[in-house]
Amino acid sequence: MNGQDGDGLALAEALAQRATNPDLPCDLLVCPPAPLIWRVAQILSGTPIAIGGQDCHPEPGGAHTGDVSAAMLRDAGAGFVIVGHSERRTNHGEGDSLVRAKAAAAHGAGLKAIICIGETEAERDGGETLDVLERQLQGSVPEAASAADSVIAYEPVWAIGTGRTPSIDEISEAHAHIRKTLGDGFKGGADILILYGGSVNPANARDILKVNQVGGALVGGASLKADDFWTIGESCR
Repeated sequence: MNGQDGDGLALAEALAQRATNPDLPCDLLVCPPAPLIWRVAQILSGTPIAIGGQDCHPEPGGAHTGDVSAAMLRDAGAGFVIVGHSERRTNHGEGDSLVRAKAAAAHGAGLKAIICIGETEAERDGGETLDVLERQLQGSVPEAASAADSVIAYEPVWAIGTGRTPSIDEISEAHAHIRKTLGDGFKGGADILILYGGSVNPANARDILKVNQVGGALVGGASLKADDFWTIGESCR
């Protein structure tokens, strides 16, 4: 919930100008606030940058004033949607079962779901990180999820927007455990992409993206600056 019309469109224009080179080092996705999705999609049309939403309702329609369905996002030009972001879990009390229902709704509408998981600072300090990640995966990811319709984003809650990041070893341990849990518990889990999110910035992106099983980044505050976002993308080279 950052910026207004002019800010979001200016960011999209800046990215569109940079995306004229088809030799991008990685796949890029932007997830603007819902009121801007259609207009950003128009600006980025013809570029390789994909569009997504920040959340969706688990139902396909009905009396849910103020909510947005996965099908509505699809109609607006989105191909992805984030579900279970830590701010939704914390600010709106969303639990694993609701996140799972939203992911299933996304799949039903033809969207790829970016399913977020991550531990709080208290859980990290209590040595519960791996147990929390395993529980959230089992509760939040639909059984039939595969690389074709799902992405996992590991975002340690205590690192989001704080400037703090886990050590490279901590990121590696978490991603290895996520991969094992996906591979053991989900038919298509061995190939599902795993992103890291939590104070990713131009200074640390290259080291983070080199970690085994880190398949990309879920970028937060740094995505509000076109130069920073683009530099993070270039770190994939």
